[in-house]
Amino acid sequence: MIALLSGVIDHVASDQLVLDVNGVGYLVYCSGRTLARAPRAGEPMRLLIETHVREDHIHLFGFADEMERDWFRLLLTVQGVGGRLALAVLSALAPDALATAIMAQDKAMLARADGVGQKLAQRIANELKDKVAGLSLGPAAAAPAGADNPAAADAVSALVNLGYQRSEAFGAVGAASQRLGPRAALDALIRAGLRELQR
Repeated sequence: MIALLSGVIDHVASDQLVLDVNGVGYLVYCSGRTLARAPRAGEPMRLLIETHVREDHIHLFGFADEMERDWFRLLLTVQGVGGRLALAVLSALAPDALATAIMAQDKAMLARADGVGQKLAQRIANELKDKVAGLSLGPAAAAPAGADNPAAADAVSALVNLGYQRSEAFGAVGAASQRLGPRAALDALIRAGLRELQR
């Protein structure tokens, strides 16, 4: 199994690149985020690799960092999500945004990825909600809204009713909850959440 490749870029396409490793060109499928970090042809690049072997093909999936690779592995645990679909999700959402969308159960945010409809978005959110705690999630998702304060869920709902996306509201109220403490009142959480959203 191939776990890492270091070589020089031969060329980059819309969803893949060819990495020349000592004269052997490896076709590696990548997310838009990893492809955006790829240098010009002839310049060096190192990729973490997930190798998928099937009866009819061998696919290499490449990642510029461990966080994206870990999310790829986690997405593959969801029924109906294959390698190319997992890359589509990672192209549409950065790992921190993906964590927040899952914790907030924001189907609309997850459905932004090509090939992900509402049903699959709901499945991803449901199946991964309890698993995201094992990953480094960043500050917005560090304290789930409502974990320490029941008013936090109401504050998220209020911000959504004001027109903010559920993931944005969830992250803002989570940050406000951390700052204000577990006994913060609903009106204080809404005001602090609005300030977070206006930054």
